[in-house]
Amino acid sequence: MWFTSVYLKTLREARIAILGWGLGMGLLLYAVLSAYPALVETPQARASLVSLSSSFAWLAEPVAVDTPGGYATFKYGFTILIVALWPLLACSRLLRGEEERGTLDVLLSLPRGRRRVALEKLAAVWTALAGMGLIIGLLTFAGGNHVNADFGLGDSLLFGLNIVLVCGVFGSLALLISQFTQERSTAAGLTGGLLLVFIIIDMVHRIIPDTDWFSRLSPIYYYNLSKAIIPKYGVHPGALLVLLALNILLSGVALVLFERRDIGGTVAIPRWLRPPERASQPAYALPVNAWSLRSIYTRSLGMIIAPACWWTLGIAGFAAWMVVVVQQTEEKMATLYTSSPLLKGFLTKVGGGDINTNATILSALFILLPLLMMAFAVTQASRWSADEEDGLQELVLATPQSRLTVLLARFGALTTAVVIMSLLTLAATVLASTATGLKLDVGNLAAATLSIIPLGLLMAAFGYLFSGWLSTALDTGILSFLLVIWFFISFVGPELNMSDSTLRLSALYYYGTPLLHGLPLWNTLGVLAVAIVALILASARFVRKDIGR
Repeated sequence: MWFTSVYLKTLREARIAILGWGLGMGLLLYAVLSAYPALVETPQARASLVSLSSSFAWLAEPVAVDTPGGYATFKYGFTILIVALWPLLACSRLLRGEEERGTLDVLLSLPRGRRRVALEKLAAVWTALAGMGLIIGLLTFAGGNHVNADFGLGDSLLFGLNIVLVCGVFGSLALLISQFTQERSTAAGLTGGLLLVFIIIDMVHRIIPDTDWFSRLSPIYYYNLSKAIIPKYGVHPGALLVLLALNILLSGVALVLFERRDIGGTVAIPRWLRPPERASQPAYALPVNAWSLRSIYTRSLGMIIAPACWWTLGIAGFAAWMVVVVQQTEEKMATLYTSSPLLKGFLTKVGGGDINTNATILSALFILLPLLMMAFAVTQASRWSADEEDGLQELVLATPQSRLTVLLARFGALTTAVVIMSLLTLAATVLASTATGLKLDVGNLAAATLSIIPLGLLMAAFGYLFSGWLSTALDTGILSFLLVIWFFISFVGPELNMSDSTLRLSALYYYGTPLLHGLPLWNTLGVLAVAIVALILASARFVRKDIGR
């Protein structure tokens, strides 16, 4: 049955992602809602929660945070948009991925038009997103029902719909960008960078007065206008329509461009946007002397540069922006700390200290840096797996190169990119600190930005290991689900009073609080050791396996 149409086959490939992302994020919300009663046991605790939320208004608008729905909406405002990683990756390879493999030519040789094939594939992605939204909505309703929340099933489903629409925007954007790129990884990298940029743009109006007009440029702004599980607030029909219109517009333009371009080619940009053509001598007509073709390592590095640049823009920009935010809210947070036991508990559990230093607040926010770096590693591990699935590894191995050399060179290029990204993040943070006058310990700041390197390499090593047995879709799905589980344990676990042994199951636990206490040497070495073991096992499997199986 699953192979009777393009739609069903594409939907079958997303079955793991539907369950993984739907259950992962749904259970996250269920746990947050279940933890709510413990936070408001007394009137003083309820008032403290309201005070705390007002101090983090730049992160998410605090609306009725003294209700279960308001607290859940505020607690995981934009962080739930991690779900957007799946449509981002899926849509970037929806057409361009099959073009790279050459399978789209075979598919279009059947009596099916381009439009029908593209529409069926896109419909399958939307069905998968709807499935995730449904699971998230049902589990949100279950969590609310568990604590006698004042929102119903319809509100929960609208909450899931809002997530589906905003995630669909980034999937549609990735599909559109892929019409202009030769490789799906470039489209995924560009879209991932734009996702982070749009999150920052949405924050601007909550920090700088009279900048609503600027934040309206971000799709995240319209996502935040609807708060379905806050009954007195509800959904914003206009915002939902804007998100729906963006989806239709972006995906519609992408499909039109796909119909009109050559398979395997890109959309021709206007002549006035093209760089001037320079006549080249026959000896230089082919890139035989290009630096990226001198070895497998340099070729791998050349392949990763474009997406790494965009992810660096997002990660370094986010880190620098957090410095600006902390400087802007420093005085208010210091005042609140003296009267808010809840804030003291939050900073102790997440930030690792008290308000006596600006670094404490920043430390609580910097926990998102390793999460972003690990998300980048997921995209690159997915690309390694996809290259083997597409038959590209066979071409490389046809040359006098050992399998071990190929794998280590590719992983070495990824390691180089991760190190450079971390160094640039450090530079951006230091510049932001200097510009704003926020005093931070430079040594600890270096530890906080460079400590994300081992975690990124750990996720990449796991991806290489899983690719030895699993298809690209399963590999990416399991890595993404693992990232969600770690996120859940590290961000929700402390509120649920999980035991220390449970918290240690998350790789994010070993990041620690380097902005306050310096480099956690033994934790860092432990993460590196696990990454090395995973890479050794991945190498052993790759050396012995049949390529493509």
